[in-house]
Amino acid sequence: MTAKRNPIPSVWARPRREPEQPALSRDAIVRAAVAMLDAEGADALSMRKLGASLNAGATSLYRHVATKEELMELAADEVFGEIAVPAGGDWRTAVTEAAFSFRATTLRHPWLASVLGQAGLAYLGPNLMSRTESLAALFVDAGFPDPGNAISALLSYVTGMSTTEAAWLGTVARSGDTEADFVARLMPAAERAAAGYTHLADGYAAQQGQGPEAAREAKFRYGLEVVLDGLALRLPDGA
Repeated sequence: MTAKRNPIPSVWARPRREPEQPALSRDAIVRAAVAMLDAEGADALSMRKLGASLNAGATSLYRHVATKEELMELAADEVFGEIAVPAGGDWRTAVTEAAFSFRATTLRHPWLASVLGQAGLAYLGPNLMSRTESLAALFVDAGFPDPGNAISALLSYVTGMSTTEAAWLGTVARSGDTEADFVARLMPAAERAAAGYTHLADGYAAQQGQGPEAAREAKFRYGLEVVLDGLALRLPDGA
């Protein structure tokens, strides 16, 4: 007798229950979860707390979402729907716009950065699949022989940089300062620590001429251009 396999632990791998209760739909649960995650972070989210915010018991939520992990998958895909991927045009311009949209989405929803590495099966979600398909179309039209690898390289860079940036902004928020004030307090200590380290000291001095938000954007754009330069080398000659 063949052993029964465990089900795939993803909300996208099982049928959606229908019909839904009109007063408590899965879509309404997900929207409320995103609002709670934005306000309080991933650690604060619980089915009991979310149910209370919806004037419903946790049991009612479980009719639509089996686990907190499933809820996180749904919430992640919900915010992926905010990412804009242009259709057509110059591939570098379009990919740059998509990358900045992904970054902006991550910074609007700081909790997303903390779950991206854990949400492997969330990549089955319709919004992320739609955006990935749009990116694939851009790379295919540009002539890339391996659009999947190009997408992986791009998203690895954007995810890594956005995660680091979101963590930094979380530190700033917890300090109670504005970012500019936090940097102004931090910079003297950084400069003292860099004494004797010529290149670090020069780098700190250069940052003084930029506001922190502009500096973050410039750093992201620089790395993105390096990634795109590398990808361009993978294009067939003349493409």
